[in-house]
Amino acid sequence: MKVYFFSTCIGAAAFADTCVNSIKLLQKEGIEVIFKKDQTCCGQPSFNSGYYEETKKIALHNMNLFKGSEPIILPSGSCTGMMKVDYIELFEGSEYESQAREFSSRIYELSEFLDKVLKVRYEDKGAPTKVTWHSNCHALRSAKCIDSAKNLIKSLNNVELIELEREEECCGFGGTFSVKEPEISNAMVTQKVQDIASRGVEYVLSADAGCLLNISGAMKKQGVNVKPMHLYDFLAQRIGL
Repeated sequence: MKVYFFSTCIGAAAFADTCVNSIKLLQKEGIEVIFKKDQTCCGQPSFNSGYYEETKKIALHNMNLFKGSEPIILPSGSCTGMMKVDYIELFEGSEYESQAREFSSRIYELSEFLDKVLKVRYEDKGAPTKVTWHSNCHALRSAKCIDSAKNLIKSLNNVELIELEREEECCGFGGTFSVKEPEISNAMVTQKVQDIASRGVEYVLSADAGCLLNISGAMKKQGVNVKPMHLYDFLAQRIGL
């Protein structure tokens, strides 16, 4: 089986190891991973800021770059939501609508692909630990892949998942939102960090790099001794990749 891998902007810029671990998780299951060197942003920052015509150019580039029938795998609920849901809205009623719908039907967030398509079963090789989980907004409401991410965590025998009290509340990142509304963003991430600190866990996990950058920076400033880790780095570590 062959798949395309879409690394995302933040993945390429700040989470390269996470991208490598994501690819290793696929290769472990015998999947051939194709990485297109000309891939770029999914277009979400410009889309959320109202630059729809500019976003269409980005979307068309991606739709033409990843031609074929192979699944397109992303290590991010945010970008998955954009390419799976918002591309259809972007081209609705246009000559590219059918192409957008076909393209979007091939988009999978990695946890969903591992859990629902490949139905993976992992042998946990790590020491007992406690973790909590942050659900990023687009993974929850657009990509709808949170259940799969949690299924992967819960399948690890030596990992105890302790839910946050306000798991579904935004961490305040929101891409351009954190730049446009820094005071509100800071208040939101402060509440999120307080929730994380109250759980008595070793790790806070998420499958969104933007949220992790925001939360980890705030925890460092606030002196909270919980380790932030991307879900796919955590899974790779637990199974010894």
